[in-house]
Amino acid sequence: MPKKAVFNWSGGKDSSLALCKILKEGEYKIETLLTTLSGQYQRISMHGVREILLESQAESLGIPLQKIYLPEMASMENYDDIMYATMSGLKSQDINHSIFGDIFLEDLKKYREEQLAKINISAVFPLWGGNTRSLVEEFISEGFKAVIVCVNGKYLDPSFAGRFIDHDFLATLPESVDPCGENGEYHSFVFDGPIFKKPIEFHIGETVFRKYAPVSANEDDNCSVTRPVNYDTGFYYCDLLTKE
Repeated sequence: MPKKAVFNWSGGKDSSLALCKILKEGEYKIETLLTTLSGQYQRISMHGVREILLESQAESLGIPLQKIYLPEMASMENYDDIMYATMSGLKSQDINHSIFGDIFLEDLKKYREEQLAKINISAVFPLWGGNTRSLVEEFISEGFKAVIVCVNGKYLDPSFAGRFIDHDFLATLPESVDPCGENGEYHSFVFDGPIFKKPIEFHIGETVFRKYAPVSANEDDNCSVTRPVNYDTGFYYCDLLTKE
């Protein structure tokens, strides 16, 4: 019998590929997707994607969605308390596994494992240790389609915001940028692929620049706020709008 699990869903490329692998292997039964959003803006943490598009993804995936709304500039203590309460509730439903799309960030993996161990939940990393170039090429070859929704201005030109992830995109990435954006260089929104029943409809809106002061903050591409980061850069957000 498959093991009950929660899947930490960001709506992005790594989440989609990790979920695809999990569904193919059949070892785990995904009881719910778990996504954190800004309580103030109702957008996916760090990705800036509107809540309605997240809901469309979950509907197309056919998997229940549990949303966590975070206060603006939540401290690590705030975040840990919120996640502890959330995961304790899932644990009470006999969910003993929490799945992430992380690839090589050791500090992030350790943080997740230590926090989940407090409530006897095991962390699972289906993409862990994979070559990021190979993984993004696998993502493309599997038939997934994604658009870049957030670009870190320290690493990439703002023109990358709004681009689609394809071979041309990979060919123009600077050598200093990880192909999967595993260091937070960019974030994506997946709108079609083998795990979706139907494509997510949207159109591209304006790109907005936001500057973050160097304060204690957190980020990650697989579920939101998770580890301390000092932001001394700005981010270019490509707004995705729903079809009318």
